[in-house]
Amino acid sequence: MPTQSDALTTVLGASEAILFDFDGPVCDVFRGLPAPGIAEELAHVLAALAPALETLARTTDDPMEVHRLSQEGGNTVLAAVEDALTAAEIRAVKVAGDPTAGALEALHAARNAGWHVAIVSNNSADCVREYLTRHGILGLVSEIIGRPALRPDLMKPSPHPLLVAASNLGVTPGLTVLVGDSVTDIEAAHAAGARSIGYANKAAKQTSLEAAGADVVVLGMQEIADRLTSSP
Repeated sequence: MPTQSDALTTVLGASEAILFDFDGPVCDVFRGLPAPGIAEELAHVLAALAPALETLARTTDDPMEVHRLSQEGGNTVLAAVEDALTAAEIRAVKVAGDPTAGALEALHAARNAGWHVAIVSNNSADCVREYLTRHGILGLVSEIIGRPALRPDLMKPSPHPLLVAASNLGVTPGLTVLVGDSVTDIEAAHAAGARSIGYANKAAKQTSLEAAGADVVVLGMQEIADRLTSSP
């Protein structure tokens, strides 16, 4: 019976480009500036511009959900909330601390092996670039595909960011593999025709990522680094 390591080798061996989700696989974006506080900030912005949406906005502690909700107020409201979210994300990554264990090794291994490497995130490209630059690893990534401006509907689980990444890297979507820690990552990969590696950074995620159809699930980013290093 194939082992988890065999499955990971197979998935990587069938791909030419590796796409990393940012929040989770690369770093914990809101480690130093917790997401609920940012969601509250965004809810305050939204409430000032679209009072009818305030009650709904305050039912979630997820900044991305407040952002999605803000589109119901129209483009002016959406733009204000999106700008506030991007500014908050940049503040957050400045105090987010070290990259996820094994992430640097995985990025280096992919680059050293000649892989196409991209970050594909629902976070803003500006915050991703800020973090990678601060940690001296921007050069390990060929493309950063962040949150589409004023289009929450094109964020993952939409396949749009993965398709853009594949196009920019010059590979077909079927030759890409996405490393993500959420069900929406796996759904986006399926919709794009890409492979997926679920990163279960919390025990409960292993079941949900497997149920979502991840091609393989790893418990640590070092597993990916090791496979990339040992693969021919």
